[in-house]
Amino acid sequence: MTQPLSRDLVAHIASLARIELNDEEIAHFTGHLEKILEHVGQLEALDLESVAPMSHPYPLSNVLRDDSVGATIVREEVLAQAPDASEGQFRVPPVLGESP
Repeated sequence: MTQPLSRDLVAHIASLARIELNDEEIAHFTGHLEKILEHVGQLEALDLESVAPMSHPYPLSNVLRDDSVGATIVREEVLAQAPDASEGQFRVPPVLGESP
């Protein structure tokens, strides 16, 4: 950015973001936003022609574990411990005024 940020512009940006700022906060964030925009300007000035586009800085392969069947619990044992079960399912109180 070639010109410094004005307090009015910072107040306008805050109103667009639905953020209420007092005069002290506007002054505080004006300086912070100027520094952020200065840094973005430095990043934009970098020559990245020889850098290939990437989605991650490190080469990754599938980091998930194998999907394999393991030990499971017995449905009947679990339902036997439930406060209320019927037809192989947990029974719960009605939701949103639904009738049972």
